[in-house]
Amino acid sequence: MKITEQYLYNPKNIDKNSNFAMWMAFPGTYSFSMSSLGYLWMYKTIDSQTDVNIERICLDTEKTRYNISEVKLFGFSFSFDTDFLTIFSMLEKYNLPLKAAEREKFPLIFAGGPVVTANPEPYKDFFDFFIIGDGEDINIQAVKICKENQGKPKKNILKLLSEIEGIYVPEFSKNVQKLTKKLDECIYTPILSENAFFKNTFIIEMARGCFNRCGFCLASYLNLPLRCTPYNELIQTIDFGLNHTNKIALLGAQISAHPQFHDVCKYIYDKIQNDEKIEMSLSSLRVDAVTPDVIKTLAAAGQKNSTLAIEAGSERLRKVINKNLSEEQIFNAVKIARENGLKGLKFYGMIGLPTETQEDLQAIIELAKKIKKENKGFDISFGFSSFVPKPHTPFQWCGRENTKSLENKSAFLKKELHKIGITCHVSSIKWDYWQAVLSRGDSSLSDFIVETYKLGGKLGSFKAAAKKYNINTDYFAYENLSYENELPWDFIQVQPGKEFLIKENQRLLTAT
Repeated sequence: MKITEQYLYNPKNIDKNSNFAMWMAFPGTYSFSMSSLGYLWMYKTIDSQTDVNIERICLDTEKTRYNISEVKLFGFSFSFDTDFLTIFSMLEKYNLPLKAAEREKFPLIFAGGPVVTANPEPYKDFFDFFIIGDGEDINIQAVKICKENQGKPKKNILKLLSEIEGIYVPEFSKNVQKLTKKLDECIYTPILSENAFFKNTFIIEMARGCFNRCGFCLASYLNLPLRCTPYNELIQTIDFGLNHTNKIALLGAQISAHPQFHDVCKYIYDKIQNDEKIEMSLSSLRVDAVTPDVIKTLAAAGQKNSTLAIEAGSERLRKVINKNLSEEQIFNAVKIARENGLKGLKFYGMIGLPTETQEDLQAIIELAKKIKKENKGFDISFGFSSFVPKPHTPFQWCGRENTKSLENKSAFLKKELHKIGITCHVSSIKWDYWQAVLSRGDSSLSDFIVETYKLGGKLGSFKAAAKKYNINTDYFAYENLSYENELPWDFIQVQPGKEFLIKENQRLLTAT
């Protein structure tokens, strides 16, 4: 495959006088790595440092600039629970033992990203240290310490790293403060590629975090408070990106909460009206943010469909999860989307939410029927995942519904929505079960994780590994935990704290 890349900054030339080489790894193929804003931005920030020679590697990297014997530091982006399977395969590709205790020599291996920020304990045996929280600044500090102390015993370097706020070194356990970066600069795609999954797309982080705080949502709670990129920075960055490509994407868990979101849309819309060829997409839209001006901008920028997260079919259950949307708002959003240029909408929901009943599922069907009836010719589809309890959320204490029950619910939704001519996709209930196990797991899962990988990483591999090591995985997935339980991730200091989450859990689960 011929790789075509366009750097939007001045990459540092290889420093021949530096003896410090590091790899920044993405646990996936090259095409996906080039559409990962966080991964590329981390690479850019380190690449801007002097005396550090950094190289990107991916699952399908064939040739590297450096041999593993020359690499002093090896960092991994860890965004999804099953990324460990790819990470292990990459470690073995370069003949590195999986467990940190078996790696006496360099490189030091670390990870950052939402999975290990939320709960690094299942993976503590495999990494020398973790970046907890926003890594833009702390990554540079970590690299500097490793560079300045290379040649010293591994334990000495790790001790120095453990003294930095936001770095968790399992060998020197202590409470760790999650780092939260002020979003005073615009984060954007620093390298464009024709080979990216989103070809030549300039991604702009408009906001980080979400103030709606759905009870199940890790992306919301892990990134509080909501931070928005200053408007002038956004506009300058949009113009900068459009100098290099006509494809832009606005990213954020709640971009419509940006105080000048509509101004940004108008700015782009006016450019299109002045005959600029711009293709623009949004990560997702909140129902109550669907307005004619936003939809007209999306349609003018070539977007035919969009996704709306309604989470649940009944207003009662939406109140339980803190998604306070009325049916009237949902119907109004569809009407605006249809009348202002979109061809269809996909509704995203979740099954197995705490307190869910059959009536709540039936409410999804009734809602779909009404939307379909009132919007003939408009493409409507539904997508669902099943509830997975996540650390640092109000629902972290809530056990997951059993697999058989959830599979019945999945079959019910598919059948009933098919009857009314609506496409429906539901994530794998069995895979979601294992995601829950990893999400709420602890360090006792270490050998289980290795065995799962060695057996091939398929669904049956998880089950066989659990049996071999006598791991009660149902406990991690299904158990309703007590507020008094000491949770594996309690040592990660996140705001708002545990007491707030307990009160929020009580408030939501008694909502009517």
